[in-house]
Amino acid sequence: MELYLYIALFSPLVGALFAGVFGASPKTLLTGVVNSSLLFASFVSSAVLLGYVLDGHTVHVEMMEWMATGNLYIPFGFVVDQVSVTMMMVVTTVSTIVHIYSIGYMDHDKGFNRFFSYLSAFVFSMMVLVMSDNFAGLFIGWEGVGLCSWLLIGFWYHKEIATWAANEAFIMNRIADLGMLIGIFLVYWNTGTLQYDEAFKVMPTLDTNTLIYIGIFLFVGAMGKSAQFPLHTWLADAMEGPTPVSALIHAATMVTAGVYLVVRANPLYDTIPEMGLFIASLGAFVAMFAASMALVNRDMKRIIAYSTLSQLGYMFVAAGLGAYWVALFHLMAHAFFKALLFLGAGNVMHAMSDELDPFKMGGLRKQMKGTFILMTLASVALAGIFPLAGFFSKDAILEVGFVTNHYVIYSVLLITAGLTAFYSFRLIALIFHGEERYKLFGFHPHEAYKFMLIAMSPLAVLAVIAGSFKTTYFDMVTQILPKTEYHIHSEIVEWVMILGTQIFVMLAIFYAYKKYVNFKGEDKEFEKRLCYKILINQYYIPYMYEEFISKPYRELSTIFWKKVDLKVVDATVDCIANGIYKAGENTREMQDGNLSSMLRWMVVGTVLLLSLAVAFGMAVRYADEISAVLSGLGA
Repeated sequence: MELYLYIALFSPLVGALFAGVFGASPKTLLTGVVNSSLLFASFVSSAVLLGYVLDGHTVHVEMMEWMATGNLYIPFGFVVDQVSVTMMMVVTTVSTIVHIYSIGYMDHDKGFNRFFSYLSAFVFSMMVLVMSDNFAGLFIGWEGVGLCSWLLIGFWYHKEIATWAANEAFIMNRIADLGMLIGIFLVYWNTGTLQYDEAFKVMPTLDTNTLIYIGIFLFVGAMGKSAQFPLHTWLADAMEGPTPVSALIHAATMVTAGVYLVVRANPLYDTIPEMGLFIASLGAFVAMFAASMALVNRDMKRIIAYSTLSQLGYMFVAAGLGAYWVALFHLMAHAFFKALLFLGAGNVMHAMSDELDPFKMGGLRKQMKGTFILMTLASVALAGIFPLAGFFSKDAILEVGFVTNHYVIYSVLLITAGLTAFYSFRLIALIFHGEERYKLFGFHPHEAYKFMLIAMSPLAVLAVIAGSFKTTYFDMVTQILPKTEYHIHSEIVEWVMILGTQIFVMLAIFYAYKKYVNFKGEDKEFEKRLCYKILINQYYIPYMYEEFISKPYRELSTIFWKKVDLKVVDATVDCIANGIYKAGENTREMQDGNLSSMLRWMVVGTVLLLSLAVAFGMAVRYADEISAVLSGLGA
């Protein structure tokens, strides 16, 4: 099985290097085909490993020694167990589809080869992250994902807004990663190891305060990578990258890494339930917070991005309340229908000459029947309608909140479910239904390539049937995660809750259709209201960051540059340089080539040397007397 592990891990790296060779060359279709084939090989290997793990086995390999100094020993070790193989399947499934889809999406882009190199490197970094058997390896993958996201978000570097978004994502994550790095140092300092199994065995013996500090700092890293408040602003701005990148970042790779970290570190968070409650409370807040911003946004991709942020909140609620397998299950189900939504949005963008405002669309279902069906199916799954995958995973999280008696969290998530259904079908109604408003703006929409729609089809199938895997998944993953089932004791109450949730969600969908199917223009009256201004401006949080952090930092930097750097540091260096230069100028006449002058300087030098020699001899001869005199003066 080791061979399959290496194929699954290194196939994306081979693809990244292969495409990188042609990075500066004109489009080479071969790079897209080869990279997609290598990703498919990684998927097949992951599937073989999944079958092996389902039989109750794990694969643990130590490829080579990495660090060995003193008591520190860190190998390049990888593990395929019930948790990592779940992530491997999600990552390789979505990534393979995204790679195939990108062949058509990036067809006319000059950076076609470079794009595939970055994309495959992104997948390789994520595979390192989820397959490593220690915190150091996880951190390498963690930083690799961050680097590749910077390259991909800013892929169109000629656009200033794209480079700004890439820098924002990179810097925001570096802030969070400092916290994570401190957490990893604390793990080693207190356990003497960075291996997962060894460190988690020692943690129950540590005092509670130490565990809380470790939990806090590790979660800070998760907050940045999974864009939790207040480190969330980069996620929506990251939409400046190509749409396949958005699908990969938001569905299967980067933003799910934070959830994976909390799930992987479950032995730690089980010992500090107060930290778990904080994670769950923050997740519930973020779920509603992000959903509310999606209600009024006029950017198709940003609406889907806020949806991702909201669903990440759901995952953190489950993980924070100790339902780690539920969090991982929702991560898996969400990846399928969210990737499908983003790729569908990419089809719409191509059809509408990169237009993102759904208010300028309408009636596209006639020209884009395939995309309409796929995006509607994904939206139904996202809304949590039975029997699609979203119903099983989201309903499980609601049950966790109710059964554990966290009724406020449960209520917040229930309301958020209604908001999710509303903004999802607001988007569908504005894009595909009603009048053909796009004609007023001179657009001529067309459907995407057929092979792109075919590539998206597996995601549609998984969005429908993934919920049926729940029992098998539970039996597999709870071999290493806490084996707790969450069921409401009264069947009547359970059925009433499920039915009530479904009715509530259906009413939200009905209201969205009623309001926006025949929507003809902008609602000027509503846009004047305070609530709209707050939501459309993201609660003014980016504004506050700009006014109270970025601007003061720039002004302080300017002051230090002008007052300290220029007038102190530079002036000191310049003074030293000028002094040396002037000394050289003044002594240059010593080397003027005049024999008489040079003889005079020779005499002066001889006298100085003799004087120094005499002074040194006298000091040695009368050292005791001089010492006594100095002692007397000191007294």
